[in-house]
Amino acid sequence: MSLNPKPVLALGDPLGTASLRVSPQDFFVEESLGFEPEGEGEHAFLRIEKTGIGTQELAQQVATLANVPRRDVGYSGLKDSRAVTRQWLSVGLAGKPAPDWRSLEADGRVAILEVKQHRKKLRRGVHRANCFVLALRDLRTPDKSLLEQRLQQVAQGGVPNYFGVQRFGHNGSTLAQARHWLDRGGRRIARNRKSLYLSALRSALFNALLAERVEAGTWCEVAEGDACMLNGTHSVFAFDGEDPSVAERCRQGDVHPALPLWGRGEPLGSALRHQAYYDCFGEWQGVADGLCNQGLSLAYRPARVLPDDFCWEFCDDDALRLEFSLGAGSYATAVVAELVEINDGDVGSGASIE
Repeated sequence: MSLNPKPVLALGDPLGTASLRVSPQDFFVEESLGFEPEGEGEHAFLRIEKTGIGTQELAQQVATLANVPRRDVGYSGLKDSRAVTRQWLSVGLAGKPAPDWRSLEADGRVAILEVKQHRKKLRRGVHRANCFVLALRDLRTPDKSLLEQRLQQVAQGGVPNYFGVQRFGHNGSTLAQARHWLDRGGRRIARNRKSLYLSALRSALFNALLAERVEAGTWCEVAEGDACMLNGTHSVFAFDGEDPSVAERCRQGDVHPALPLWGRGEPLGSALRHQAYYDCFGEWQGVADGLCNQGLSLAYRPARVLPDDFCWEFCDDDALRLEFSLGAGSYATAVVAELVEINDGDVGSGASIE
């Protein structure tokens, strides 16, 4: 396994090139919480539209304005700065009067859309989905009809659920730093930095396992010994090969094969299959061991993601407009990669990291 490998594509070579995010308005993301704030409680929930500012920078501004520690500001997913994004943040006020939230709008990068109250802090990864509207500009394709067929393939069968390369830092820098840190014994570092490193390492191992399934043509099929995940949920079960309806449900998109997010714990499915995954890591087996030693618990992530409400339009200005929704933690760039190659080097996600 090499450092930060380029994802193995499932549907064939890209069918052209395009530019992603000529302007921030070309990448619009809206977070769908999946629940409504209760209307009472000590946490202010702010629904915000932001342009040209990252989630963590915004969270610090909110904490400063509210005169609370940064840890009292919560969000469900990190959203990219080079995009127009709508998301929720929570602020624990604990009896303090609410500041004038509109003052966040002063520099024009932020708009306050809603303010509600809730009893609990907003936690990472609790939102249901992200809704995307993308404009792929300067589209160059040798055959638009083939690209149309590829779009239909994606709509019907989905794409491999890779973590985006932005997860690993610019040119893989975060992943390289994380590997160096773990190889030196995983010494004590700041909590946020440690979380970033562990996330990058575990994501890289997942991508390597998924690339193996893509190369084998089994990323969208279940086999005996697999762990499986119900579409749109975190419900996981082992497939013993005896129930033929599971394979049919997989073909229909109701069930997906699931691959491990490495950690310690009893694996679902076949122990031999889990050992085969470990063997696949090669020189990165020490990373797998290190993740266990750092206390991460074994979890699972679906190998396939199906974009919901997927639609597209070829525009007169040589642009391709895409609209779709993905479950929390899946990357829009995984969808785009199966269509065209982005020719401007932009790999930002605009998506939740968790």
